[in-house]
Amino acid sequence: MDEKKLIWMEKGRKQVLDNKVFSVWESYCIPPKSHSGGLKTFSIIDAKDWAIVVPVIKNPKGKQFVMVWQWRHGSRSMSLEFPGGVFEPEENPETAAVRELQEETGYLPGKIEKIGEFSPNPAIMSNKVHFFLAEELSGAGKQNLDEDEFVEVALVDTSEVIQGMGKPPYVHALMGTALALYCSRIELFENIVPITQFPNNS
Repeated sequence: MDEKKLIWMEKGRKQVLDNKVFSVWESYCIPPKSHSGGLKTFSIIDAKDWAIVVPVIKNPKGKQFVMVWQWRHGSRSMSLEFPGGVFEPEENPETAAVRELQEETGYLPGKIEKIGEFSPNPAIMSNKVHFFLAEELSGAGKQNLDEDEFVEVALVDTSEVIQGMGKPPYVHALMGTALALYCSRIELFENIVPITQFPNNS
């Protein structure tokens, strides 16, 4: 692939909106050298990076996710989600993940591992979402929510979430991404039979 045939060159940009959640910019670009055409304007949403945590609890009945109920203003609906949120200034991804988990659920992880990183919408957004798996949870202490944040914790069987994703109340697309990363890392590998267990047909 010749990237030069695809990459647009930015010649300038201007901020058109700024608030506490994100800013919007106009990006002025010219087409790749192999194409004709003048300056074009594209809209870019600039936001802080986010962390999303998949917290897992193991008990005698199986495994459960620690999830949170929230009202979402965009969709005007209730959503059942993995905990997560926006990075604080100068905060690294793992620190943000642990903080968001504790603030929203009261739990602390004995083990936390990054399992993926995505652009939420590379066509118009500049930020990244960092996904973590949290295990060996302890605490279930007091939440430390923002003034305008109302969250209720729920323990949900992993099988229920896997079967329900994509239907209410599992409607947040990034939670589908988090679940896919979890399944590719944990669920699928746990269900693979090691080759040493197959009969020797030779």
